[in-house]
Amino acid sequence: MLLDDLNVVIKVAEFRNITAAATHLNMRTATASAAVKRVEQAVGAELFVRTTRSLRLSSAGERFLPTCEQAMSMLKNAKQNLKGETGVIEGELRLGLSSDLGRNVIAPWLDDFMNEHEKISVKLNLNDSNIDFYRDPIDLALRYGSPDDASVYGFKICDVPRLLVASPSYISTYGAPEQFEDLQAHNGLFYQLHDKVYNEWEFVHEGKPLKIKMQGNRTANDGEMVRRWAVAGKGVAVKSSLDACDDILNGRLITLLSDYQPKPTQLWLICPSRQSITPAVRLLRDMLKTRCAECLAQLAHF
Repeated sequence: MLLDDLNVVIKVAEFRNITAAATHLNMRTATASAAVKRVEQAVGAELFVRTTRSLRLSSAGERFLPTCEQAMSMLKNAKQNLKGETGVIEGELRLGLSSDLGRNVIAPWLDDFMNEHEKISVKLNLNDSNIDFYRDPIDLALRYGSPDDASVYGFKICDVPRLLVASPSYISTYGAPEQFEDLQAHNGLFYQLHDKVYNEWEFVHEGKPLKIKMQGNRTANDGEMVRRWAVAGKGVAVKSSLDACDDILNGRLITLLSDYQPKPTQLWLICPSRQSITPAVRLLRDMLKTRCAECLAQLAHF
């Protein structure tokens, strides 16, 4: 029985699906299935109850899995302790990112991160869809908004203000809104996730929540596209201060109605379980906290 086979058993139990576990581990389904069978033969018991539609741990599997996880955890810790003696941390980070945040903010930071930690490699999965650790080939994800799935584990990176922004060219043509109600005369640029178009914008003014339903002629399911439209002078948009930071600092976007703040959000680094938190993940978390704080501090005067 190989240690790699034990890891397959752990992932199959976590995902409750051999195909999903195989995808996560970058192997063929048949290879994962064979690994499970080898472990079952070695321990002399079936670890999973299989039906045509589902897979779950058998009673023997429920007894075996905690010992299996403990053994793998001890091995991982032993390896990291040995590596720690040389001061070198290595590993692969398979990270899911939203498009705008990933391409324009995190990717440049990762260049510096990988120059500092040469034994760490990254694989990025860029999309604005909801996190799905069962479907997507990722081990962790960076997402706006606190996780609503109790089965995952997350680190809060920072609180993130949102900003109402437009380009100087748009403002020179259409003028800047001076009152909250003036927004309805402007062209909104909207983000869409699945069937929901985010055209009802939420603000906070003097501690009180406000909403306004905007009209606009451009909608995209890609946050980067919305930001590009704003920079090109196509309308006004609500963007995360992290996403818009570079454009604001370089004068490509300006903030509007400073007394009316769009409802803020949070940035979270999310993992499928505590077992996914490796020293490399901790290094990434610490880097993200530092860089986000620096970025947001630069916007303090805007």
